[in-house]
Amino acid sequence: MTWNAFIRAPRALAALVASLAAVSVVAFDGSRYDNVAIYWGQNSYGATHTDVANFQKTLSFYCQDDAIDVIPIAFINKFFGTGNAPVLDLANTCNTTTDSTFPGTGLLDCSFLASDIQTCQSKGKVLTLSLGGGGASVGFQSDSQAETFADTIWNDFLGGSSSTRPFGNAVLDGVDLDIEGGATTGYAAFVTRLRSHFNGASKKYYITGAPQCVYPDASLGSTLNSVGFDAVYVQFYNNPCGLQVFNSASGFNFGIWDIWARTVSPNPDVKVYIGAPASSTAAGSGYQDAATLANILKTTRNRFPSFGGVMMWDASQAYQNNRYDLAAKNALVAAGGTGFEFPSCSAQAYVKGNNYPGNSQVSYNGYIWESKWYASSTPSGDPNGDWMPISACAGGAPSGPSSTTTTTGPGGAPTGGSCGGVSAWNSGSVYTGGQQVSYNGHLWTAKWWTEGDTPGGSAGVWTDDGPCSGSKREVLAEATAAAVRPRASSRIFRF
Repeated sequence: MTWNAFIRAPRALAALVASLAAVSVVAFDGSRYDNVAIYWGQNSYGATHTDVANFQKTLSFYCQDDAIDVIPIAFINKFFGTGNAPVLDLANTCNTTTDSTFPGTGLLDCSFLASDIQTCQSKGKVLTLSLGGGGASVGFQSDSQAETFADTIWNDFLGGSSSTRPFGNAVLDGVDLDIEGGATTGYAAFVTRLRSHFNGASKKYYITGAPQCVYPDASLGSTLNSVGFDAVYVQFYNNPCGLQVFNSASGFNFGIWDIWARTVSPNPDVKVYIGAPASSTAAGSGYQDAATLANILKTTRNRFPSFGGVMMWDASQAYQNNRYDLAAKNALVAAGGTGFEFPSCSAQAYVKGNNYPGNSQVSYNGYIWESKWYASSTPSGDPNGDWMPISACAGGAPSGPSSTTTTTGPGGAPTGGSCGGVSAWNSGSVYTGGQQVSYNGHLWTAKWWTEGDTPGGSAGVWTDDGPCSGSKREVLAEATAAAVRPRASSRIFRF
């Protein structure tokens, strides 16, 4: 070391100490709108890449800044292994090839991670234990078995005590349920038993879940409706309702989850996170570039009061994707971490009895709704219904029928309108919901996908809008290939 370097070193150290002292640790606040949860433990990047230097790092590596707020440690992928003990798998960080297990069990001793966990917690981050994962061997045969397993998790990973604690004296902050298969028996009892342990504890514990976006979730749906969760990390990837269909009312369904959070969940303050892949190789579908995701997060945050932030799969992928996590965090912070102002109910009020073509918007019951296709039913939280809630709203909606509805006269008889510019119905053409034709002097609107069904016929796929006047274009519509909208996606074949 040169003399100048010797002089500079203490000054640099003093500056570093001063800067660290100026940083105050902010405790996790689950009520905020800008939280980032990111899974760690499965080395997702390593599963799709060969550059070992960029494989998953140890926990503390991901706690060096404020980008990440919650880290679910993944996974306990088998509930009852050797010696009836749970099985923990942490990929390249702690595994049965390089690390030991507790005698008589298959439970890994990863106690070297205790200091990492405590370091992250000292920086205000929440670290939970995630149970399940894709392909996991999980489930219970009874409520009593689930309650016993809850005792085991409490003693081995949380505030209890046992001789088989995989993370030594480190105490995790809760449990995450990423249940993607198996029977649904016992999970409500499991959560209830954990809550009984949490009561009176010296620290706060959290229960979260990671359902698929398809509602209700096949594995966790009944549990989410029975017991309180603090947050749900809804997987908007590898699903037809994923981020890839964000702009489609018949696809992206955050609004359905918002209704669940505010009206069905036993915890009305539960937060709903948008679950996203952290890179194009982290999931089969749903990945969006950082700018697109930022827009999705900002838009959803401003529309729904249950919004809590973003969940990502996983840390190793995010860091190698130009700090995808940090980009999302910055977008969320810019959108505002606290406070929610309901958008106004700007769409015209829903009118019962009216018919609405696809993509019509109405205000009803505290939400703005968009019709997925031709809609005649009342908007509701039915995930298979004709409407999708696209925003919560407040205030009086504009009165009168929507400009896209069919008006009716006394007794519900159609009043009709002009046939000017409307093509005549053609038996060889394909029509989708909302399209109009003229036939036998009447104006007709297709309710959904149709081909060869005569307006006024027994199929009932056309709405009679009444007699029409004006010059009609008696031009046969050119037949449209059925591939424009496959029948599998039509209303008739909707599942």
